[in-house]
Amino acid sequence: MSLPRKPLAVVFDLDGTLIDSESLVKEAHFAACAKLGFAMSEAQFLSLVGMHREANDAQLKAYYGEDFPLERFIAETRAHVGDRVAPLKPGAADLMDALDELRLPYGLATSSRRPWVERHFAAHRLTQRFHAVVTRQDCVDGKPHPEPYLNASRLLGAAPATVLALEDSHAGVRSAHAAGCMTVMVPDLLAPDEEMRAKARVLGSLRDVLTLLR
Repeated sequence: MSLPRKPLAVVFDLDGTLIDSESLVKEAHFAACAKLGFAMSEAQFLSLVGMHREANDAQLKAYYGEDFPLERFIAETRAHVGDRVAPLKPGAADLMDALDELRLPYGLATSSRRPWVERHFAAHRLTQRFHAVVTRQDCVDGKPHPEPYLNASRLLGAAPATVLALEDSHAGVRSAHAAGCMTVMVPDLLAPDEEMRAKARVLGSLRDVLTLLR
């Protein structure tokens, strides 16, 4: 398996791709709903994966009604997570080391907000390694809109067609593909379907990305 062209830059998604945070977020969502007297199903949670907060808020109200206490829900999820930090995904450190050796700049395009990014970048000493960081607060439209990847490509000084995007969610794959990036999906909680396989190369882990680069 090879890429259609040599990448000039790489853009990582954060949650579920670079860091193993989706299980922690899931735990927090279920705990917050239970505390507020609501039941969240597996399917309902999975529909939120990879989406930005505003889209998630709208989806939660669609599930539970306009009176769903969003601010209390958000406060409860944050309290449940506390000061915990998600670990890097398997292969992430090796991949970043390889990108440094290849002198390929890499950036981040995430639906998460800046404080969450900064917490994990500080914990894993990533702040000085990334050449561009695009959070939800840096975009008018979040994933699945292409803006996050268009912004990251611009900050890296590379045309989207020369950028390799690494994603785990359906919304993220749609965002990267719509931006014109070469897209790889490394599934986490969401399995790839026919649409994902048409829009991205599906790999088993970040370690497999090294094969594409070499």
